[in-house]
Amino acid sequence: MPLNVRRVVTGHDDNGKAVVFIDDTAGNKRIPRPGVETVLAWMTDSTPAELTGREDLGARTVERPPSYRGSIFRIIEFSPGNERDMHVTPTIDYAVVISGEIDMELDDGVEVHLRAGDVLVQRATVHNWNNRGDAPCVIAFVLIDAQP
Repeated sequence: MPLNVRRVVTGHDDNGKAVVFIDDTAGNKRIPRPGVETVLAWMTDSTPAELTGREDLGARTVERPPSYRGSIFRIIEFSPGNERDMHVTPTIDYAVVISGEIDMELDDGVEVHLRAGDVLVQRATVHNWNNRGDAPCVIAFVLIDAQP
């Protein structure tokens, strides 16, 4: 799966002037299971987020849930027939389907079909993603640590 995401990150120079800090193809990719490729665009360790550092926070190794009071911005491509992974994270997740179609399944078997342009707000519910179509589905996710 060729998941190539251009990532532009802004910041400030030593004089406080706005600058483009990073303009590249996000390279922090993982294949957590067959049929699923992820790329980390950015993450934070705290709320409010630290804005003055020069570390490329998209280059870190992170797991599925963000750190305490942190966030993760990740893009995921689900191939047709992707492997199941029923899971839950203690987060509020904002998801935007960028391309393709996918079914979001809850632990009681209820499914919702999502298409490009649809958004989902996931509030720490057990769920799975099923791509039963014939084309990849790409979704942008923002996971924010939440109270259990």
